[in-house]
Amino acid sequence: MINQIMLVGRLVRTPDLFLTETGKKGSFITLAVGRPYKNQNGEYDTDFIDCTLWTGVAESTAEYCKTGDIIGIRGRIQSRIVEKDDGSKEKIMEIVADKVTFLSSASGKKQEENDVSTVVNVDNDEESVKKNAANKNKNNNKK
Repeated sequence: MINQIMLVGRLVRTPDLFLTETGKKGSFITLAVGRPYKNQNGEYDTDFIDCTLWTGVAESTAEYCKTGDIIGIRGRIQSRIVEKDDGSKEKIMEIVADKVTFLSSASGKKQEENDVSTVVNVDNDEESVKKNAANKNKNNNKK
């Protein structure tokens, strides 16, 4: 069985980090993903897809991305049951990202050839995340 999804879309809002009770870092984001066809009114619809990011992926995305940036996500679909305030239960479907690719900045700043796409793996340790950040800063200082 395969449970894998790839999405490319724009961030609806700037990502924020949160900490779980166990100290694990995470971020909830929403991607605006346009449909490749027009509806009956001749317009393109957009889906707003909730995604969950963990550890190094969450940290890097929160540090380098903001509203309107285009990112790619590779991950899996996951469902969970949540209890609402009135006691009823609701099933939620979400995307849990394994990899995030930063594709373009909404600011429209010209990027260097090797700085156009940055890939961050979810299994990065803290040292790798810091190294990626240092390389990004070094490239920005060259501009």
